[in-house]
Amino acid sequence: MGVLTKKPKTFEVQFSDPNKSAYSGGDKVAGQVIVEVAEVVQVSAVKLLGIGCARVEYNKGKMHCRDEIEYLKYEDVLHLDHQPTDADDSITLRPGNRYKFMFGFELPQAGCLVSSYVGKFGSVRYYVKAVIEKSGHQYAECKRYFEVEEPIDINTQELMSPVTGAKQKKVTCMFIPDGCVSVAARIGRKGYCEGENICINAQFENSCSRIVVPKAAIIAKHIYRANGRTKEFHEKLTSVRGDHIISGMCDVWQGRVLRVPKLKPTILGCDIIHVDYCLRIYLHIPGSEKLILDLPLVIGTIPYNGMNSRTSSMSSQDGSGTSSTCVSLPSSPPSYSEISRVNHIDSSFIPLLDDYDKDDSPIFMRIHALPPPPAYTEQN
Repeated sequence: MGVLTKKPKTFEVQFSDPNKSAYSGGDKVAGQVIVEVAEVVQVSAVKLLGIGCARVEYNKGKMHCRDEIEYLKYEDVLHLDHQPTDADDSITLRPGNRYKFMFGFELPQAGCLVSSYVGKFGSVRYYVKAVIEKSGHQYAECKRYFEVEEPIDINTQELMSPVTGAKQKKVTCMFIPDGCVSVAARIGRKGYCEGENICINAQFENSCSRIVVPKAAIIAKHIYRANGRTKEFHEKLTSVRGDHIISGMCDVWQGRVLRVPKLKPTILGCDIIHVDYCLRIYLHIPGSEKLILDLPLVIGTIPYNGMNSRTSSMSSQDGSGTSSTCVSLPSSPPSYSEISRVNHIDSSFIPLLDDYDKDDSPIFMRIHALPPPPAYTEQN
């Protein structure tokens, strides 16, 4: 029967700079492995491993999809300074002492790593693992994760260029044409960083009979690939909305502001995990699919330096939507009796002010015929 050996009293990895939030390619990861034991232990080696791996795992139908890519693999045997070793190079650890095994290694150069990421069906993780071996077998291990953030400078010509787009949609009701809606939008640049403002210039037109609602949101697109199959997951992060647009009217956004929240940077360099962003500008149409216009975004790590005057994204002035008429209005409003008579004859339908993002929203709301107007007599 073997003798049971207690696990170390203290066994942990400490980084030299505990306040460092993230590492980049080419940075040095350094620190120490702290060991304290409760009884005399003879260890054959203390090993340190640096691991970085992208991993995807999900089920698609009856198939279990799984894949991974290795970005970092480092291994070293740690030694104690001024600590004698036994004839077989083993080390004797004794209670009451605090042993510090120093380590340090450089990450691969920029462009060879992918930023840390944790998603619904995959992750990119980096960590340092320390292992104590005793008689050639693993005795104890501990891990310490660290973040990697590959720099993305948005101050490039491509990411500083304006992004524009336009879309139109024909609306039908029971297969009968019901006019159309359209959106045209522009933002000052493609690249943004956390905390910056996206200033949206857009025009919405509504020539259908329904009341529509303009909205905009930052959407994250998570794409996972494994076993030759692809799985996508879209996530709405932050949004802004405008006023209802009734039939025959249009709405103009002039610098409507949407602030970029705390986000992970865009991930483009990984073959199995892709994280991209877009500014989705859309019209909610009750009883019909939305009209959606996606403008591509790149979330970077090096913010706008102010050298390019073309962008207005850092403007601190909130824009407000202004409405304008797209069709001519009648010269004078109809009389009260005319409104009552028309409603009584046609049993009018009034478009429902539906503000929910649901495709099964009712299109119209029936109202009962109005009572006739009260009789008035003049009193002398």
